Amino acid sequence: MKMITAIIKPFKLDDVRHALGEVGIEGMTVTEVKGFGRQKGHTELYRGAEYVVDFLPKVKLELAVADDQTDQAIEAIINAANTGKIGDGKIFVSSLEQVVRIRTGETGTEAV
Repeated sequence: MKMITAIIKPFKLDDVRHALGEVGIEGMTVTEVKGFGRQKGHTELYRGAEYVVDFLPKVKLELAVADDQTDQAIEAIINAANTGKIGDGKIFVSSLEQVVRIRTGETGTEAV
């Protein structure tokens, strides 16, 4: 099993969720986060004063998937989140040693 963590632009969340649903991925955890990469933030003007926005709003998706679904999930996220502009995000994939559903005690892929 794999844990996929994706950092995307907030307005792309619905598109990504829909794309993942189409490839059979149903569950995920979504967290609103702030960060920056190569963008390094930007400056904004508010009431005549200029200030620097160091951290930009992003959405962090976390989903546990079976090994055979990993490539499909990654492809779905890339296709749905891509705008072609800087700041589209990143995808991280790591191995999961064990998954347990608390309610039933199921483990492995049955717990996802």
